[in-house]
Amino acid sequence: MNLFGSTRSRVCRNHALIAPDSFVRSPLAGWEGTDAVVLISPHLGARFTQYLAMMNAGAVSRPAAIGLERFLYVLDGEVVLHGSGIGTAELTRGGFAFLPANGDVTVTAQSPARLNVFEKRYVPRAGVAAPDVRFGQEQAVEGVPFLGDPDAVLKTFLPTDPSFDLAVNLFTFRPGAALPLVEIHVMEHGLLMVEGQGVYRLGDDWYPVQAGDVIWMGSYCPQWFVAMGKGPAEYLYYKDVNRDPLEA
Repeated sequence: MNLFGSTRSRVCRNHALIAPDSFVRSPLAGWEGTDAVVLISPHLGARFTQYLAMMNAGAVSRPAAIGLERFLYVLDGEVVLHGSGIGTAELTRGGFAFLPANGDVTVTAQSPARLNVFEKRYVPRAGVAAPDVRFGQEQAVEGVPFLGDPDAVLKTFLPTDPSFDLAVNLFTFRPGAALPLVEIHVMEHGLLMVEGQGVYRLGDDWYPVQAGDVIWMGSYCPQWFVAMGKGPAEYLYYKDVNRDPLEA
């Protein structure tokens, strides 16, 4: 029990750090037999939602609401996807799936499972067909040195073609590795620290971060990261892509 009201969590105008000591579970519409922790949402100022879904064995997730696309990443356990065009697909730890807007794919937990989920409203692009279902395992995705740095390796889970209006990647840093610059850009991020620890600059503040922490970075929030500790640091992150800012 926290007797003194202390937390590492902080919410600011264009960024937030949500630490596990602040997580609050609640039911979530469309997820049967599941507790959720809604971490990032439009109520915070974001244009997307990020949440954790803790599914009991046998729990079922129905398709997202009309117009919403969903990306899920399996942190623990095993789930099965059912839907048109894919039949049945099993995902274990490190598994990921992109479920397009207005689809019919359901997710069933074969065992107790914990998922990180990103959702956003799909933004069509003139002359470009909407994307299809995509799924796979992180372990089968080849990592690429980020800007030539072998100590910072990026795994990209979705194609970069213009049908997709979002990207979700996994970034792994060896101890001491860092982003090569303070980034400032129109894209916003939702981020989950999957492993390790480090320091994140958000705006004009520096935050110690560790596995389990969640970060929201709004558009044009200055951002930078360095991995610290004896082991690698790894984070999963979302960003919006491939659309004119006046359309999004």
